[in-house]
Amino acid sequence: MSTYGQFCPVAKAMEVLDERWTLLVVRELVLGSRRFNELRRGNPRMSPALLSKRLRSLELAGVVRREMIGGHAAYTLTQAGEELEPVVRALGSWGVRWIGELGDRDLDPHLLMWDMRRTVPVPEWPRTRTTVAFAFDDVPPRLEHWWMVVSDGDVDACDFDPGHDVAATVLTSLRTLTEVWRGDISWQRAIKSGVLRIEAPTEIRRAVPTWIGQGSFAVVPRIA
Repeated sequence: MSTYGQFCPVAKAMEVLDERWTLLVVRELVLGSRRFNELRRGNPRMSPALLSKRLRSLELAGVVRREMIGGHAAYTLTQAGEELEPVVRALGSWGVRWIGELGDRDLDPHLLMWDMRRTVPVPEWPRTRTTVAFAFDDVPPRLEHWWMVVSDGDVDACDFDPGHDVAATVLTSLRTLTEVWRGDISWQRAIKSGVLRIEAPTEIRRAVPTWIGQGSFAVVPRIA
């Protein structure tokens, strides 16, 4: 571990946390990811080797605990790691308020659908298995189609057709849905302006924005 050679507590904390991807791994743990593959889905552009390295570093620093459950490794935050939750959320709020611009490289359908999967308001969905399809018009064909299935309280996000009847299809760009999810624009504004369409019977079309909702940082007030 590199050091700053400073007694300052901020410097000492950053010796643990400022390596590339480290805080994003902590973010995933804060948001409930436990398995290695879950941590990868939350950081789809991070290599497995680097993720393993960062987890080992966090474990040595006393931030992460590794356990074997059912023959598989599971990762949880220690008390020291749990105290980073308000830090992670404060950084996210600061990013929303002050770093508003999204470049094309910031857009990733894998990460968007994973984030939506873990925070959609399941109680708002019908009690029977329900599938919503998404079609993006600004990505390569292999990334164009996605499906979200809610059944018995479980949510799954698929990049392949699960074979279920589709209740509604959301047609938009990846950028637009990302902006809606972040709270940069509302569902109503996106629909009214025509940059997002929902193909479904009227009652379901009106319900889809409630089914999907918005991300946890959508409520952060923006700087005018």
